[in-house]
Amino acid sequence: MDMTGRSILITGGTGSFGKEFVRTVLERYKPKRLVVYSRDELKQHDMQQVFPQEGPMRYFIGDVRDQSRLEMALQGIDTVVHAAALKQVPAAEYNPFECVRTNIHGAENLVNASIRSGVKKVIALSTDKAANPINLYGATKLASDKIFVAGNNLSPTDGTSFSVVRYGNVLGSRGSVVPFFQKLAEEGKTTLPITDDRMTRFWITLRHGVDFVLDSLERMHGGEIFIPKLPSMRIVDLAEAILPGCDFRNVGIRPGEKLHEVMIPLEEARVTLEFDDHYVIEPSFPFWGGKDDIKSLGGTRVDETFEYNSNDNIEWLTVEQLRDVIAEHC
Repeated sequence: MDMTGRSILITGGTGSFGKEFVRTVLERYKPKRLVVYSRDELKQHDMQQVFPQEGPMRYFIGDVRDQSRLEMALQGIDTVVHAAALKQVPAAEYNPFECVRTNIHGAENLVNASIRSGVKKVIALSTDKAANPINLYGATKLASDKIFVAGNNLSPTDGTSFSVVRYGNVLGSRGSVVPFFQKLAEEGKTTLPITDDRMTRFWITLRHGVDFVLDSLERMHGGEIFIPKLPSMRIVDLAEAILPGCDFRNVGIRPGEKLHEVMIPLEEARVTLEFDDHYVIEPSFPFWGGKDDIKSLGGTRVDETFEYNSNDNIEWLTVEQLRDVIAEHC
């Protein structure tokens, strides 16, 4: 989506995705305003050393839990990318109310504030853990996804449109296992701890994630959940790519962790469309009934037995490919 002349706000903008998003938008376009909204003043200070508060750049201290602060920040904004969330699975399990307040109440606040402020498009970042969730983080993100999709019911005609982007593990993000493995390798370790040698994951780079969000902003009608087609990788191949010839120590799957990732559950196959490089889960609401034009873009209905999970994927990253991707992006 061409961001030139647009006023954009990104919640949680000091995170890994936010910094890459800001860098990409400034390199490619000439936005009218680009606002980073987050609650951490130190991270905002550090980010301003790279992207100074000049030209289109603005920094706004605020929490998605605070609807009035959101409404103030959204004045004059036409496009919102919602990246703010509590994302760490163990922290969410230990602090459930905090996770609910940020991920669920924060989603509700953003929906209400966006409608009241006249925002045109909102796209929210989700996670594979929201599909058939087994931990609190995934459950709150599922609730968040539902809130954003249903937000289209609350928005007036020609008002705010809400959609969601869902993808898997992000290479190079703060939560990635790659830096941890690299640190052990640099310390001279010859054995790497892995949760289970059968484990598989979807893999996406920060750059791909940002590009997919920008593409989804262009494609969205309101109510869709966009899922990119991604390669899978085996955790043992990742360890081999970082430390060739290493031994593995199985430490067991952590509470709330899955052996394989799911991004489209079997139960949602009946409302899923496939495109060349992505899938779309359609909303089950009457407002979607007149939007058949998305199907004219080349989408085809998937089989009712379809499930998109990392273990049954048709595209896999080899050890050599993983090594090349890590070298380029980490």
